Amino acid sequence: MANFAKPSAPRFSVEVYQNEFLPEGGRDVHAIVTVTSTGGATATTARVHGQDAAVVIMVDCSGSMDYPPDKMRGAREATAAAIDTLRDGTSFAVIAGTHAAREVFPGRGRLAVAGPASRAEAKEALRGLSSGGGTAIGTWLRLADGLLRGSTATIRHGILLTDGRNEHEDPAVLRATLDACAGRFTCDARGVGTDWEVKEVTGIASALLGSADIVADPAHLAGDFTRMMENVMGKEVADVALRLWTPVGAEIQYVKQVAPSVQDLTGRRVEAGPRAGDYPTGSWGDESREYHVCVRVPSAAVGQEMLAARASLVLPPAAGGAPAAGGFPAPALAQGLVRAVWTKDLAASTAIHPQVAHYTGQAELAQAIQQGLEARKLGDVDGATAKLGRAVQLASVSGNADTARLLSKVVDVVDAVAGTVRLKAKVADADEMTLETRSTQTVRVKKT
Repeated sequence: MANFAKPSAPRFSVEVYQNEFLPEGGRDVHAIVTVTSTGGATATTARVHGQDAAVVIMVDCSGSMDYPPDKMRGAREATAAAIDTLRDGTSFAVIAGTHAAREVFPGRGRLAVAGPASRAEAKEALRGLSSGGGTAIGTWLRLADGLLRGSTATIRHGILLTDGRNEHEDPAVLRATLDACAGRFTCDARGVGTDWEVKEVTGIASALLGSADIVADPAHLAGDFTRMMENVMGKEVADVALRLWTPVGAEIQYVKQVAPSVQDLTGRRVEAGPRAGDYPTGSWGDESREYHVCVRVPSAAVGQEMLAARASLVLPPAAGGAPAAGGFPAPALAQGLVRAVWTKDLAASTAIHPQVAHYTGQAELAQAIQQGLEARKLGDVDGATAKLGRAVQLASVSGNADTARLLSKVVDVVDAVAGTVRLKAKVADADEMTLETRSTQTVRVKKT
């Protein structure tokens, strides 16, 4: 692999898009906060950063991975491809997951350091992967957490592959495990085949700020694992928080990541001083994300204006951020302001900023798909038709062609603009699960 000097850390910028005008007595302020990171590594650039990244790959080895046999074969090939994508100097390990968790490589509770020799040894160890036993995903995550906690790497990441449901573990145990691991490492989760539970896989990724997806055909696993690992290798900064400060009387109603996917962060707030709270965003490379922030402010008379919130990007001291001094908060990596101005101009106060309108629609699209598919499973034809019809309409209006294509495999579209659809009599499991798994993926506002 090529060796390059370590690049400078990424530079962050924050832009706020909103209609700051409120009618007399109006209280809710909506804003889209766009965060962009530039100047760090990219996913396609090979660099050597010493011990800047640590990755643990968790491979489902339960008995069902042999039905059909190409699932286990695809998992071995995919893991080997991911190992080949590791940057020299990256710490890594491989775990075999069943109703228990077993270290496959390097073993003895440690991580290996990626290089030609360790990659070859790891790929040789993969030959010993075989299927048998049950599924207890919490045990896999706990072992990964233990291995990653022993690393001093900046970026700590897991990749988890499963083909079945978490049948040999109480759901509360998995939930407690995710709560314990949150903030310690991020994790991408993949379901292979069609016998796994979408909500389990997406729940793991959501809790650990990673991505979730379906790989219905095991032959596509290697390509997916390669892309995932390239993305991990492009990360430069971990544990970045979106800090929202509000003045006296103002309160944050909700915070949602809305691009590249919908993720509700409201309940993950950590208090960060007087009237300030931190919302986790995970690891960053060269990329841009968008967040919908709703602030409730005290009502005021026409002509008054106020700062509704200050949005900033911060690093905790443990992640390289400057510690607070003299009672003042640590310096922000970047910041933007959310304003409120009261006016009697009806046109100004009722206008919705295009960014806010677009991402409100994208969040509604995700919800409509999920509710429609749930109604379909319950046999509620009218409810499913209404919700999935609304989803088709929203996808059409927003230009979300990928989601529109997935919807067309579940419903027959009569009129996309009106949202008129008919449920298909037969839908392949893979098509339904793909739509559900990818329902939260959004498209950006079209550039004009």
